[in-house]
Amino acid sequence: MDDRSSGQGQWDVVVAGASFAGAACALAARRAGLRVCVLERKRDPGIRLHTTGIIVSEAAENTPLGTMPAALSRRVEGVRLYAPGLRSLSLRSPGDYFLTTDTPNVMRWLADRMRAAGVELRLMQSFTDAQRVGDVWQVEGLGRTRWLVGADGAKSRVAARTGLGRVREFLYGIEHEYAGARLDEPDALHCFLSRQLAPGYIGWAAQGPTGVQAGLAFRHRASRTGTPDIDGLLRRVGARLGLPADLRPTSVRAGLIPCGGPVAPIATNGVILTGDAAGIVSPVTAGGIHSAWRHGEAVGDAIAAHLLDAGPCPMQVAASAAPRFRTKRALRWLFDHAQMDWPFDLLLDTPPLRWAARQVYFRRRSQPANL
Repeated sequence: MDDRSSGQGQWDVVVAGASFAGAACALAARRAGLRVCVLERKRDPGIRLHTTGIIVSEAAENTPLGTMPAALSRRVEGVRLYAPGLRSLSLRSPGDYFLTTDTPNVMRWLADRMRAAGVELRLMQSFTDAQRVGDVWQVEGLGRTRWLVGADGAKSRVAARTGLGRVREFLYGIEHEYAGARLDEPDALHCFLSRQLAPGYIGWAAQGPTGVQAGLAFRHRASRTGTPDIDGLLRRVGARLGLPADLRPTSVRAGLIPCGGPVAPIATNGVILTGDAAGIVSPVTAGGIHSAWRHGEAVGDAIAAHLLDAGPCPMQVAASAAPRFRTKRALRWLFDHAQMDWPFDLLLDTPPLRWAARQVYFRRRSQPANL
């Protein structure tokens, strides 16, 4: 590894945020020998999480996430989709699966990988501000860097301080974890459609490596008060899942989730956004781990190629590598403007709904069956 000590900045890359996109960017840049520092405001990367940590098969097979210790994940082979009346449809797709994870320990594992690679990981140090000075960024409380990467979440401070695009459209989600609990059908990701409980989104439940994860989200709007009624969801579906009525969560996570697609501009003048900060999250499923990893890694690789080999401008790479989510943005519009319960009850096992489910959940063609 080429540890260079010359250059205009104390660091080649400073990344704000140590989640999936930030880790992918940092590891890619460090792999090329760049001097990389990651700022993380939390004292422990595994606390106060906003992500469900569900990883799609493509990420498991094509990123380092597939090398995590076996104890940190559990393979789930299919989806069970529930209409509002709780009639359900089993969806399978050969080769497609999900990994539910022990997310707090996955984040700690990623932190350990960064440290082992030679990334300077600074816990309990937030990104506060930065100023452009000549050809470098002067990061408050840290020093100079040639490139600044914002991977600091949906309310990105990097975006706010540098004039980049801001995430404006959100879901608000809450997830409970029930350690030691078990679903009657543990090999399916259970997804619940209900305009009453989840306007603009869904409820879900999955068997994780340490227990059951159950969550609920709705479209965040200024006119909508309160939080998702996850207790109401579990009262309605708990018995169907095999969960006892007196179950109490052992941990809770909640937060805003981008749902409007990539922001613009995503990069300018030596600063780039990635992950949730860039809006790189599926507008329909709110799944962002695979997209965030691919984009963060592309940004890290592009910065390294540009600094070491005069490669293409990383800002252009960042913009072109951001997924467009065209079909899923159209489905998001339908969810926002035309979500009603009765069509799902009526059309559950019909070609149009099966097609939509394939677009949402799988890379390959699914084989649904009413069970």
